[in-house]
Amino acid sequence: MLSKIAELALKRSRLLLVLATVAVVAMGVLGAGAFGKLLGGGFDDPDAQSSRAAVRIDEKFGGETNLLFLVGQEGTRPGPGSPAVDERGRALTDGLKDDSTVSNVVSYWDTKSPRLISESGGEALIALHVKGDETRRTERAQELIDRYTGDRDGVEVRAGGATAIGIDISSQVSGDLAVAEAIAVPVTLLLLVLAFGSLVAAALPLVIGLIAIVGTFALLFVLGSVTEVSVFAINLTTALGLGLGIDYALLLVSRFREQLAAGDEVPEALRTTVRTAGRTILFSAATVAAALAALLVFPPFFLRSFAYAGIGVVVIAVVAALFVVPPLLAVLGHRVNKGRLPWARTVRRSDAPFWGRLAALVMRRPALTALPVLAVLLLVASPLLGVTFGTPDERVLPEDAAGRQVATAVQQDFPTDEAGAVQIVSTSAVGAEPLAAYAGELSRLDGVVRVDASAGTYTDGRGQEPGPANAGLGRPDAQRLVVVTGTAPKSAAAQDLVADIRALERPAGTEMLVGGADAILVDSRQSIGDRLPLAIGLVVVTTFVLLFLFTGSVVQPLRALLLNAISLSAAIGAMVWIFQDGHLSSLLGFTPQPMDTSMTVLLFCVAFGLSMDYEVFVTSRMKELHDAGADRTTTVTQGLARTGRIVSMAAGLLAVSFFAFGTSGISFLQMFGIGSGLAIVIDAVAVRGVLVPAAMRLLGRGAWYAPAALRTLHGKVGLAEEPVAAEPERAPAGV
Repeated sequence: MLSKIAELALKRSRLLLVLATVAVVAMGVLGAGAFGKLLGGGFDDPDAQSSRAAVRIDEKFGGETNLLFLVGQEGTRPGPGSPAVDERGRALTDGLKDDSTVSNVVSYWDTKSPRLISESGGEALIALHVKGDETRRTERAQELIDRYTGDRDGVEVRAGGATAIGIDISSQVSGDLAVAEAIAVPVTLLLLVLAFGSLVAAALPLVIGLIAIVGTFALLFVLGSVTEVSVFAINLTTALGLGLGIDYALLLVSRFREQLAAGDEVPEALRTTVRTAGRTILFSAATVAAALAALLVFPPFFLRSFAYAGIGVVVIAVVAALFVVPPLLAVLGHRVNKGRLPWARTVRRSDAPFWGRLAALVMRRPALTALPVLAVLLLVASPLLGVTFGTPDERVLPEDAAGRQVATAVQQDFPTDEAGAVQIVSTSAVGAEPLAAYAGELSRLDGVVRVDASAGTYTDGRGQEPGPANAGLGRPDAQRLVVVTGTAPKSAAAQDLVADIRALERPAGTEMLVGGADAILVDSRQSIGDRLPLAIGLVVVTTFVLLFLFTGSVVQPLRALLLNAISLSAAIGAMVWIFQDGHLSSLLGFTPQPMDTSMTVLLFCVAFGLSMDYEVFVTSRMKELHDAGADRTTTVTQGLARTGRIVSMAAGLLAVSFFAFGTSGISFLQMFGIGSGLAIVIDAVAVRGVLVPAAMRLLGRGAWYAPAALRTLHGKVGLAEEPVAAEPERAPAGV
């Protein structure tokens, strides 16, 4: 197959480039509409009890509160009671009640409820539910926010609630993406020029990276038209698309230049490049795609969206690398070195003597060199012992975001945070007496302030006669209970209270669905935790199989998985130390909080796949030398010397793409970007530079072992290449 691709590139190079140009233009036109198809949210399991409760409340009671308007006087804030504030508050209440896109409007100016006015008396609340699915709800909420918020005649209206926070996050992501690209693209281009020493050669990887991004945007547009896709998939698309496109083009261009420098004519150089580097790219892409495919086992569409984007990026990058780069190289030939810079004579070397010398040093003293590195990585991983997990809330936003300010005001200045109450809804009718008994028992639980039900309001087991607000909590075929708690949102006590509520004996003949923010957190952790062993198992098994097919050894996959686990533990442990424990919070501008469950899983899958990407790069050259008859030392030292520069350059370029997200105003995007970048650097430097040669030295001849039956199987199904003659070990030369 690879030989046919090479021949096609040689014979039909210009045709392939014309077709590629047409395809890129078409994908660009299609991909331009991707942002309009993507959604915020998606962190919840649609089949979880809390999600079912939300759907039931939507159907029978008009929905839970998802948008708040906080009204107050700017400056002195005399608050409700002043003519200006009352006038605007009443006008806002009337406008919302007349709006068919909202329901369950509860306003201080209607009820005069002390629960809806701040303790200082300076601000008052209007709570409501915006109707529609995720897309329509967001659009309608944005229209309401644009229409009603802002400062008018000294009276300020601010929007908050779950939907407003989601809008703030989406808006922040769009701005952060522009900043990250403005940083990553110029820096990447500069590093490519410095690495290649040739303007033409440096441009090729960037072209492929951009093709991968444009193509994936088009894919997201199509997928977003037929299923739910998260807006955050855009971030992975840009970082991974640019990085992988550069990785694969870098491997091809470097091998092509190496063959030209060795004296090959252009056709033969291209054939060797596609046959060897092309094979490496195929297996590398397969390992990355396998790691990202594991995200498909998780119910939240937030995680599935990253699988769509990641797999799409990988496939498009591979297609571009194999069907665009070879024709470009065929057309350019020796002109690939055009635009040489003054230092080109040194950087154009195909080998990297430093990495060869380092490998030789490590192999002479494997324990002495590897143990300190291993100890440091384990120390960095140690914060994992105290990791806790949570779900995103307003604290992921910058402190000046309106949604976060309103949430903070409600939590701190109002008697109770009713928006954070536990919501309970029955799946069928409930009699008055069983309902009253159930509500009374709920009110006796530790941490419960009161329970509102159609039968009345209950505190410490004692009930009060139902008022006008209680009447809206009952339907002939369903009952709703609102459990207002005194626990801190998403705290351990709040999660324990959800468990206590679910364990309480419910009225006979019905199911009581427990929802609300704290229940969502409990269900999210359980949903991901239950499927995590399956996801890890799929990643491990598919990686093992792919690396066996690639190397023909059962030892190499095990060695790769073990070292990968160490580097990943160090990277995620560092993120716990920074983002959960709060170190560097003042520098990066975030609020410390538990690790986001979904983003941590995503970080694991992405970093694992990229680590295997570089594993394949290094192992491919070592296997090539091993199959050609080189001795063990030469196999490792020359394998690393020949790939060291490629891996270090590729890792540096890809890390830049991820580190750029450290400038984000969304804390979990900062964590993902910095964590992915750090994992790449650790893997490229500590693992590939030290731990791999040490492991190969300790394994000795057993490094390439496979049972006879598996060797026979590999001979039939493994994607092999023609062996390349072993090169004599060269004396290290300075760069």
